[in-house]
Amino acid sequence: MGLINTLGDTEPFNMLPEDVVETIIRSAILRKFPARYHIFNQHDPPSGYLYVIKDGEIEIVALSPGGVEMVVDRRHPGAFCGGTPVFTNEDYTAGARTVSDTECYLIPQQLLQEIAADYPQIRQYFTRRIHSQLRNLYSGIMQDHVSDQESKMEAYPFQKRLAEIMSFPVQTCLPDATAQQIGRQMLEHKVGTVLVVDEKKRPLGIVSEKDLVAKVISPEGINSRTARAQDLMGAKPHQMTVNNYMYEAMAYLESHQAKHLTVMNQGELVGIVTLRDLMRYRSQKAMLLVGKIRDTKSIEALVQIRLEMVKIAKILMHEARTTVETMEILSYIHHCILRRGYELVQAEMEEEGLTPPDISYCFIIMGSGGRKEMLLGPDQDNGFIYENFPDERKEEVDAYFIPFAKRLVEAFDIIGYPKCKGKVMVDNPLWRGRLDEWHDRIADWINSPKPQKVRYSTIFFDFMPLVGDPSLCRSLTNIVHQQIRKFPLFLYHMMELDFKHKVPLGLLGRFIMDKEVKGKISTKQTGSIFIVDCVRMFLLEKQAEATTTFERLDELVKLKVFNHDTADHIKAAYEAFTYLRLRNEISLIEAGLEPSHYLDPYALSKDEQELLKEAFRVASKLQDSCKRHFNVG
Repeated sequence: MGLINTLGDTEPFNMLPEDVVETIIRSAILRKFPARYHIFNQHDPPSGYLYVIKDGEIEIVALSPGGVEMVVDRRHPGAFCGGTPVFTNEDYTAGARTVSDTECYLIPQQLLQEIAADYPQIRQYFTRRIHSQLRNLYSGIMQDHVSDQESKMEAYPFQKRLAEIMSFPVQTCLPDATAQQIGRQMLEHKVGTVLVVDEKKRPLGIVSEKDLVAKVISPEGINSRTARAQDLMGAKPHQMTVNNYMYEAMAYLESHQAKHLTVMNQGELVGIVTLRDLMRYRSQKAMLLVGKIRDTKSIEALVQIRLEMVKIAKILMHEARTTVETMEILSYIHHCILRRGYELVQAEMEEEGLTPPDISYCFIIMGSGGRKEMLLGPDQDNGFIYENFPDERKEEVDAYFIPFAKRLVEAFDIIGYPKCKGKVMVDNPLWRGRLDEWHDRIADWINSPKPQKVRYSTIFFDFMPLVGDPSLCRSLTNIVHQQIRKFPLFLYHMMELDFKHKVPLGLLGRFIMDKEVKGKISTKQTGSIFIVDCVRMFLLEKQAEATTTFERLDELVKLKVFNHDTADHIKAAYEAFTYLRLRNEISLIEAGLEPSHYLDPYALSKDEQELLKEAFRVASKLQDSCKRHFNVG
């Protein structure tokens, strides 16, 4: 991405005349930073530059009062960092650390100050960013941080990505390296493994100390001078990326009974992680909910694991990088529990001699589960997709799946996932069917958009596979896109349903309480749901695909539906709703009550009330934008 294009698309530089932009470009310095490099640290004095990202990714990191480094934001190409001191000359309020190899344009601070003398909107822009509501949100999170060592270690597997704990550089050798050479390499570099790679550094296998002992040093061993790496190495090691979390790596290695993971970045080998490395950080509570779910033998045991989730959520609220990542982790655990519950019910059926028919099928989850945005009180939204089997097999298929669906819904309810009040569950025939039947159902919803059908679609359109053949999900997505292309007016009806509700703010900015739940407002029904629905609408219009609301916003930025700043404001609002809702859910559960998205806004601090109001304003503006775009009257 060239600087002229970057600045042309980036506020506040897109407010400047071309000759001023050209002056900035001539003065900019292009600099490369390696992965995991601290460009500047919190409380460092100003470097004298604004950093505009050309390629790569930067994490904005801040220290909590307990001394724990937390990632509070991420910046991608086209964004900038280090803006706080440009007009204040104060120390950096947060640090900047590269995630991968990153290139930045460095724009001199002095030049920006000179330009601001003629164009004051530049100074105003940076001043506005410094006092952003999102920064206040994270400040509040950090002030509430629990700094005891036990909590830090409990959260550790959830917070760290493999890029932060992997060993690098990786010791490698070619397939024709001798055992003797490999042994010397291990001794010299004090490592227990050497990765065997081809000429392009692609992993082929791995040689461990155990391999050398078993195949060379043992009495019947082979000659160490002639034995080659290709004779000694084990199978090609499993791979993950630099962005995978430690908890994912732990669960993966345990389930595959493996001991090593190579860490890749855009197809390039950058590090290695061993089970021994991960075990040093192992958290008993965390791994109970991740590593032990697979070994659970009963629904009753899953009930106990489900109850533990509030403890993990509380830890994550103190230690997690962002509320969105907390939501992603909670969803991961929910999915693991649901998947294991499915397996246990299926195994119970098999013990009774009931086995699934020989057809392709997929169990899907919808709503917040399908978006990977589950918190502590999700209900059930699920369904079955079957391949297009012939009609004569329908009795056989129903004989298995109808009782299975009933048992599944009951089991999930026992585990702690309440039945959906709208009956959006597999025990309802409306949420089971062959692809052709789903085609007809979706066509009916879209071509005859009565309110109930539109409500169904807002839940259904966020679906993802949980168990079974994921290609059926792919086909279902194609059906949805095909039908919306035929009847795009359906998007109008989706928004018309949303416009029956407004954000709960009066003319003077006072909160308007819910009529049914006295003294409370909903952060979901009158807040975050507007963001979820509007973003989904734009995504459907563009026939694009992404899972989480944040990923969808990123996709819409690429498609020029939103600019970066607008997307960032929407993200900040969504994160504020999520943070306040999750914290409220934790408090309710700890008080022995059911989790809820309703809260008393006047029980919040003044700063939090302002944050919530600002989030509602952003949601309202997004509603208005959709109204104009889709011509809702």
